[in-house]
Amino acid sequence: MLGFNFRKAVQALNFFAVKEGGTIDKMKVIKLIWFSDRAHLRQYGRPILMDRYLAMKYGPVPSKTKDLSGFDNSFLDENERNYRDTYIKTYHNNHNIDSIKEVNKKVFSETDLHIMEKVYSKFGGDEQFDLSKISHYYPEWKRYQEILESGEVSRIDIDYLDFFKDSDIQEDNDFFYLEEEHLEISKSIFQENKQLYNY
Repeated sequence: MLGFNFRKAVQALNFFAVKEGGTIDKMKVIKLIWFSDRAHLRQYGRPILMDRYLAMKYGPVPSKTKDLSGFDNSFLDENERNYRDTYIKTYHNNHNIDSIKEVNKKVFSETDLHIMEKVYSKFGGDEQFDLSKISHYYPEWKRYQEILESGEVSRIDIDYLDFFKDSDIQEDNDFFYLEEEHLEISKSIFQENKQLYNY
């Protein structure tokens, strides 16, 4: 059974760090990964990382990838920690990630890389809080906005099916916009493979 692959997650963090010149803000890279997963799922019927997503204060978060991006190793097993530390460096009380080894692009499909390149081309120039604000327009976060902002909870599980829903952003300006027919095909592919991918 396929599912979340920590090597792919580490390389995605590394990929965007390299795009930033070798160092990237943690919130920014988490948002770029969310953009990439959302776009790939809608385009091809499969997220890139197949992570568990949470709605949190600053937007959607791929939870296991977030663990890999942090300094706290208590959430990681030895293999995950060692692999991560080979490619990226994280810091205590520092919000950056450094690339320390060339990206191993072999873990990605051609479509994975295409989407990540496209995402960085579109959003790479934005700051982390700008990306957070953009993410709040999308239904996988917006449906939980009231309860998150009330402080009753700090995180809520996101249903991948919400990634197929459109935002309130005008079609011409929405990076994720696709024709309804295309979305329905992608959604059908995703639903057919849910068990295979262990969603």
